[in-house]
Amino acid sequence: MPARDMRMEMFVRAIMRRDLTKAKNHMEKLIKMVGSDDWGKGYSRAVEGIMNAIKDNDTDSLIVQLLNSHDRVKAKELLELYSEMATQDFRDEYEKGYYTAWSEFLKAYLGQRTLT
Repeated sequence: MPARDMRMEMFVRAIMRRDLTKAKNHMEKLIKMVGSDDWGKGYSRAVEGIMNAIKDNDTDSLIVQLLNSHDRVKAKELLELYSEMATQDFRDEYEKGYYTAWSEFLKAYLGQRTLT
């Protein structure tokens, strides 16, 4: 498993346990890994947004709704959508990085044995 995938897996596990200290640590390492080019900035923005929504318990956010509902069907639909968006030629590098982060998050999320 590539290092970024492994780090995302650890980020997801910490998020699901609501261990925000560990999640923040994993998020910071992910951000370091992806660098500061446009793609990396988009990726970083996505993981920061996920982290902030969890920290603030923003019930209007997609991630909090997903974690509260444990809806695998919805997560799979979003994974398909975001994976496609991450590879569309007309998207700029920032958007591709953003949707790649969401795709990797959802893939790791769906890889969990239980979503509780």
